[in-house]
Amino acid sequence: MTSEISKNYDPKEIESRLFDAWYEAGYFHRDNGGCANLDLSPYTVVIPPPNVTGQLHMGHALNETIQDTCVRRARMQGHPTRWIVGTDHAGIATQNKVEQKIAQEGKTRFDLGREKFIEECWAWRRQYGSTIIEQLKGMGCSCDYDDEQFTMDSHYQDAIRKVFVEWYRAGLIYRGNRIINWCPRCTTALADDEVEHQDEQGHLWYLRYPLKEPIGDISYVTVATTRPETMLGDTAVAVNPHDDRYVSLVGTTVILPIVGREVPLIADEYVDCEFGTGFVKMTPAHDPNDYEVGKRHNLAYINIFTPDGHINENGGAFEGMDRFEARGAVVDQFEELGLLDHVEDHAHAVGHCYRCGTTIEPWLSDQWFVDMKPIAAPAIQAVRDGRVVFHPRRWEHVYFQWMENIRDWCISRQLWWGHRIPVFYCDTCGWTDASIEDITLCPKCGAVTRQDEDVLDTWFSSQLWPFATMGWPNVEGELNTCYPTQVLSTARDIIFLWVARMIMSSLYFIEEEIPFNDVIIHPTVLDKLGRRMSKSLGNGVDPLQLIDDFGADGMRFGLLLQVTGTQDMKFDEKKLEGSRNFATKIWNAARFVLMNLEDFEVPTDAVKPAPITDADKWILSRLARLTLQLDSDIDGYDFGAAARGLYNFFWNEFCDWYIEFSKGRLAEGGAVRAATQRNLVFILDTALRLLHPMMPFVTEEIWGRVPHGDTARHLMIASWPQASELVCFIDEEAERSTQLVIEAIVAARATRARYGLSPRETLSLTIKAQPADVLLLAAQSDLLKNMGRLSDLVIAENATKPSHAAAVISEDIEIFIALEGLVDFGAERIRLEKELKNLSGQITRVNAKLSSEGFLAKAAPEAIEKSRADAESLGKQIARIEEQLKELG
Repeated sequence: MTSEISKNYDPKEIESRLFDAWYEAGYFHRDNGGCANLDLSPYTVVIPPPNVTGQLHMGHALNETIQDTCVRRARMQGHPTRWIVGTDHAGIATQNKVEQKIAQEGKTRFDLGREKFIEECWAWRRQYGSTIIEQLKGMGCSCDYDDEQFTMDSHYQDAIRKVFVEWYRAGLIYRGNRIINWCPRCTTALADDEVEHQDEQGHLWYLRYPLKEPIGDISYVTVATTRPETMLGDTAVAVNPHDDRYVSLVGTTVILPIVGREVPLIADEYVDCEFGTGFVKMTPAHDPNDYEVGKRHNLAYINIFTPDGHINENGGAFEGMDRFEARGAVVDQFEELGLLDHVEDHAHAVGHCYRCGTTIEPWLSDQWFVDMKPIAAPAIQAVRDGRVVFHPRRWEHVYFQWMENIRDWCISRQLWWGHRIPVFYCDTCGWTDASIEDITLCPKCGAVTRQDEDVLDTWFSSQLWPFATMGWPNVEGELNTCYPTQVLSTARDIIFLWVARMIMSSLYFIEEEIPFNDVIIHPTVLDKLGRRMSKSLGNGVDPLQLIDDFGADGMRFGLLLQVTGTQDMKFDEKKLEGSRNFATKIWNAARFVLMNLEDFEVPTDAVKPAPITDADKWILSRLARLTLQLDSDIDGYDFGAAARGLYNFFWNEFCDWYIEFSKGRLAEGGAVRAATQRNLVFILDTALRLLHPMMPFVTEEIWGRVPHGDTARHLMIASWPQASELVCFIDEEAERSTQLVIEAIVAARATRARYGLSPRETLSLTIKAQPADVLLLAAQSDLLKNMGRLSDLVIAENATKPSHAAAVISEDIEIFIALEGLVDFGAERIRLEKELKNLSGQITRVNAKLSSEGFLAKAAPEAIEKSRADAESLGKQIARIEEQLKELG
């Protein structure tokens, strides 16, 4: 049996070819190309729909790798598997893109009109909307691309309308005049959780407001504000009713400077006596807390801003100014009037639009809202009783905290691209209603109706993603047999925006059914200095470039290797070199096995192992334990641990040791050679199956050449190794025996390297061990002598250290390697002392630098990190040389 495999591994040569083969075979469909076991439960995952404007970024790369690992493993386990893929119409982002496009032609959306502008949005989507889908294919993601979903598809729009109308009829959706978050750049409302708060260094301006009638020697009150321009909309000044300093002023009248408006001085519990002076200006139309105070005290609501953030006609002389320009002008006016008390530096959190980064403005506006508390309660219970489980579990606390303090959701957006709110009005008779179907004529008076101008928040449509993509409101077919989905993987940023809302809407509309059993909150991918990746910092990494440099497998596996128990992941591109080398290691190991199978007889069914030696039993035992642990890690969504376990087994145990143990036995020929071939094929076959979900391309390419006897056409649909069938190979004695041998061989090799001894130079090795271990080692003395290149080997409980011997002490055994006759002790001592002096000087200089406050304050973080790494490396080198000097006596 021979199967040629090229000398060098080239991912570019195989990746697109293999992906096309999988796709053409139909493996991405629910029936897995006809290979699914229909007796097993369906396994379904929905991709968090990337924006139609999106490009693949590192967060996508990690998340899609996690999902594909889950899906590929389930497919190999025989489940009818489907990974539902699609994109979100991304209302604000897409509208911005199209507006930028037509702006180059000197036009605005208003020049085109609503209908023509929406046509431009569809045209943009047709041209650019599949970019990220094609990028997912380049990663090897095994999604069902033949049934790509889009949140603006007609069936999806029908589902959205049904949800809106049902909630409207149930009184859960209402229209109200309330303070909302307004983006002057996007000119639309935002929900509370679409506002990103960033700490900024600003100012606290202390402004004097004169009393209409001075009281004693008090002629003015002083308020502190971070937004002086909003004083144009003030309608009161407030103090805390328990503030003894000012209680006598409650009920008096204050004259608002510049605009000359008379406003009352009121008392309200909201006021913090410790903030500023204890006097707080009230701007009910431009602050959510002031809005609530205004309702309690029946204050006037004066809006001073236009939709694009300029001062309107209520701002008097400041009308037409940009809000930030007006801020400076108002402060100047106060200073001219002698009413600017003083200014302080003040750090505070400022809200920004999550899409464009513009500072948001609290704004009083008529909007559509969802009453969240009634639908939040069942979703809280679904997580409390374990029907939905977060991984890691700590995110459940964050979920509960938000859900138990949930506020009504502003769902209307002042955009044209999106799901238009299905509410219709008759201006003739005042009739209003929501409808799934368009209503053109008033059912009451017959007049022509008009539809609401606003569209729904993008998250309103994406909350239906798990069930609308399965055909809802049609509850037959896929929704009836494959819902709920099994697992959702996503980022912590959208626990509230998306995850919580999917749970709420699913429980409401799908007969109290959850949308998924498990929620994986994957780590946030940061740069190697721990900063978020962003265009402004210029620290983003292009996954497509990583695929080009390291291969898709190298990028995927390298990402998973960097996942730890901490939530954030400091990504270092250099670490992908190790995963690329790992792919090459897999390739070379397979090449060795395949090159030694010329006379191998392929069985009619799967290859079975033939363990004879302790080394055989050891590797099979390690393989069994790996399979058990891997199932546990993936079932527990600990992908970092799973990747590290696979890496350690394949590279360290299989390649570095078992293949080396096997070389001599392959050369023996006969039954020994045949048994060794069977073991190598079985272990390689099983390891490739275990690796496939994380590294699909290199494993598929190799597996097709391995004479495993499996009838599956591709590894992608081959069976997942059953831990229950491998546990019989667990052999603790063989594991201990072989591990002791490995420790002895490593000690011999390390001594050769330390003293520069030739590999041809045989060594004399003495091992001191407990009686049981003496027996285990003695049974493998031939292997130990051969692998360690030993001329003499002593294994005894009472063994003593020879003079001038290197010593390696482990927890269980002591290993001594005689140096007499091999090393010129005098010359070696001189050399080591010279090297020690050099290293000591280096570490002294590095430590001096790290002790310098100036260096730590001014140096770049990467420079400090490098110096610390240098100090650690130098310390280890010094310790090693000091140990060698002890050995020389």
